[in-house]
Amino acid sequence: MTTTTATPRATGPTPSPTTTLWRPTGPEELALVAASGWRAWPPRLPDQPIFYPVLNEDYAIRIARDWNVPASGVGHVTRFEVDSAFLRRYPVRQAGGSTILELWVPAEELDEFNAHIVGTIEVVREFG
Repeated sequence: MTTTTATPRATGPTPSPTTTLWRPTGPEELALVAASGWRAWPPRLPDQPIFYPVLNEDYAIRIARDWNVPASGVGHVTRFEVDSAFLRRYPVRQAGGSTILELWVPAEELDEFNAHIVGTIEVVREFG
């Protein structure tokens, strides 16, 4: 007699691949992220036409430590995941050296960008 064991099948849709991004931020922006339930970035101010998430933690650390701390007394580094297929619309921009990489998301597209965040935004470093 031969016995066959059924292999369980995955249920539900297969998760889409995501890309890890980082964002250095000061206390005011971080408070607004917290108010969103850690799920969205706040609208840009009138003098901020672009939202700049960065592609590596080291670059985010340098901005949080060297710019946010002097400007507001504290700097935070956040990490979050975004649907990779959605991010293809934003070319990677090199803002200096080979590791200074960021995305430029127009302010008017930030709501759509936020809708493609997978999971929550988390604070991974704090300086100040």
